[in-house]
Order: sequence, then C-alpha cells, then structure tokens
Amino acid sequence: MMEVLYERCCALDVHKKTVIVCVATRDGKQTRTFATMTSDLLELADYLVSKGCTHVAMESTGVYWKPIYNILDGLGMELLVVNARDIKAVPGRKTDVKDAEWICDLLRHGLLRGSFIPDRSQRELRELVRYRKGLVQERSREVNRIQKVLEGANIKLGDVATNVMGKSGQAILEALVQGNTDPESLAGLAKGKLRRKNEQLARALQGLIGPHQRMMLSTQLGHIRFLDGQIERLNREVEERMRPFEEAIEAIDAIPGVGRRIAEEVLAETGADMAQFPTAAHLASWVGVCPGNNESAGKRKSGRARKGNPHARQALVEAAQSAAHTKDTYLSSQYHRIAARRGNKRAIVAVAHTILTIMYHILTERTTYRELGPDHFDKLNQDAVARRAIKKLETLGYKVTIEPLSTLECSA
Repeated sequence: MMEVLYERCCALDVHKKTVIVCVATRDGKQTRTFATMTSDLLELADYLVSKGCTHVAMESTGVYWKPIYNILDGLGMELLVVNARDIKAVPGRKTDVKDAEWICDLLRHGLLRGSFIPDRSQRELRELVRYRKGLVQERSREVNRIQKVLEGANIKLGDVATNVMGKSGQAILEALVQGNTDPESLAGLAKGKLRRKNEQLARALQGLIGPHQRMMLSTQLGHIRFLDGQIERLNREVEERMRPFEEAIEAIDAIPGVGRRIAEEVLAETGADMAQFPTAAHLASWVGVCPGNNESAGKRKSGRARKGNPHARQALVEAAQSAAHTKDTYLSSQYHRIAARRGNKRAIVAVAHTILTIMYHILTERTTYRELGPDHFDKLNQDAVARRAIKKLETLGYKVTIEPLSTLECSA
C-alpha cells in the first residue's frame, strides 16, 4: 500500500458550468458539486478552508481552471494545475465523480506534478502579448485578402512592389478606392525605390476593378487601420509592463535572429526568473524544442519533439529561421551543419533549442552573449577536419603533407 503524503487534500474535476469536488481527510472522502459563478466559487473556497485542505489539484481544462485558480490563490493552499495526460484514469467506467476521486487518490500519494503557473502580473502580461500576436497575425491575413481582391481585378501590384501595404502601396490602394483607374497616374504615387520601376508599375496597375472590389478594398483598408491602432496601443502597454525586464531584453536581443519582439514573447511565457527550471534541459522540455524519448526493447523509435508551450516555441522557431540566414555566426553554422544531414525542419528545431539554452544561461548567470564564430565546430576537432581534407585531396590524385604555422605566421 502506498504512503499517504497529504492527509487533507482536494481534487477538482472542472467543467464549464460545474466543478466536482472530492475532499480526502482522515475520515474518508466527501464529494460535492459546485457551480462556477463567482459566488459559488467563493462558497467552494470557504468549504475547502473549513476542511483544512493543504493541497488542491485540478486538470488544466481549457480556460475553465482560471476562475477557480483566481479565487483559491492566496488562501494558503498549494494549488496544482495538472496536465490532463498525467491524470488520465484507467479505462473502464467513467463518471465525473470517479474522475475527481481518481485525481484525489493520485494527489494524496504524491503522484501529481503541477504545471508552471506564473504570478498574476506575469499572467496578465502573457495575455497582452498573446493577444497582440493574434492581432498581428490577423493583420497579415487581411493583407492577403487585399492581395486576392487585387488579383481578381487584374491588378498585379504584388508582382512589382515587395510590400503591398508600404507607403507607396497604401497611396495607390487609396487612389483605387477613390475611383482612380489611370495606370500612369497611379504609378506616379510611388515613393522611394519603387519610382525606379515606374514603367513596370504602370503595366501592373492596368486592371478591371469594379464597384464591389472598391468597396471590399475600402473595408479591408479600414480594418487594417483599426488593427494598426490596436497593435500600437498594445505595444505601449506591453512596453510599460516590460520595464522590469529591460536589462534581460537587451541581453537576449544580442543573440542572432532574436529581436525585441521575440524576446518579449519568450519572456512573457517563461518570465525572467529561471528558478522554476532546474536546468536548461528542463526549460527546453517545457517549451517543446528538444527531442522526445521513445525507446522500447532497446530500440530508439521516433524522436518527435513533445508538445510544450506553443507560444514560446513559435517565437523561438521564428528566431531560428532568422538566425539560419545570418552570416558568419555560430547559429548559422549549426543550422547548415545539421540541415545537410537531417533536413531543414530538424535543423530549425535544433537551432531554436540552442537559442533557448543561450537565453537560459544569460538570465541565470546575468551574462552577455558571446559569439563563438562560424568555425567553432571545426576548432573542436581540428585533426578530424584536417584528415578529411587530406583524404579528399588524395582522391583527386594529390600527395599532401601538412605542417602547422608558426605563432608569428598565424598572427600575420
């Protein structure tokens, strides 16, 4: 029989409208059902306090755990929000009451581990950053819709202008909405480098735009202006809340491929205090940018990365894709070295893992980024590199002898 670690604990089976509560004490188990309105949750909190519960566990069901967590936080109980994968009951008869009792049994014997739940200010910052990212993605989708409307009107602005929503593109689109269809007149609205393509632009702007397409463009441009205003408002709020992390952002920003926006998105998910992650490997596993472990009968099977924090993972993958295109950097060298053997996708995830590891050490050791250089891997094993080079030359019919340069020649 397993040892009971927590004599007074509680498990919650959370749903949208109801919460099934199973409280375990020395006298046995008691099960009650509460509604999820705030007044009902306050009653739930009083009930748990009256029972002397020291630990409470609940499944991380969508967003339905958040109202309960907000009420119970700060009452002196240890709250565990547990991944559904870790508390799945054995197959058989399943009811809400049995689910609550099963979670309670696991909790009593110390078989559950809680997910990382940051404090309230960090959770609010997360919501702001995630919402801003959603608006940025919506803006990109709206720009794609504009491009579709232009294609349907035989206007090939995207073939000439790199950015349809740049200053030149917006001026041309506004003119189209106002009813101007003269290609030469529209091309004359171009600014900057796009003026050099005036003849191509005039040809691209010769189309067949109808009243309904003008109406659609007007609506879409208005939506983009609205989104721009909302994104700017969120930028100001995020910038204000990120002030305590300014030093960390500047340090992380030095990593190739990582800009301020990426740094904000990652820090919003992980926080600047790495105390909750014992090692960089734990952090990589939590984010989901490390190979999975899947071994049976001595054979390693799929190493597919586990599901982690999708928001931090997406930000790191974007940073890795940018880092892969930098010149003369360690991260770029790592990408090309792995991509040649394992393919582009695995190489990107490996670089994302490296970037996260660098972030971890920067934040824990209060240090700065140090570039290792593109020849770092060659320097690690110079003899092997030399042997491969000699062997390749010998296959071409050359006799090769090598000798090291003197210190004076190397410095020259």
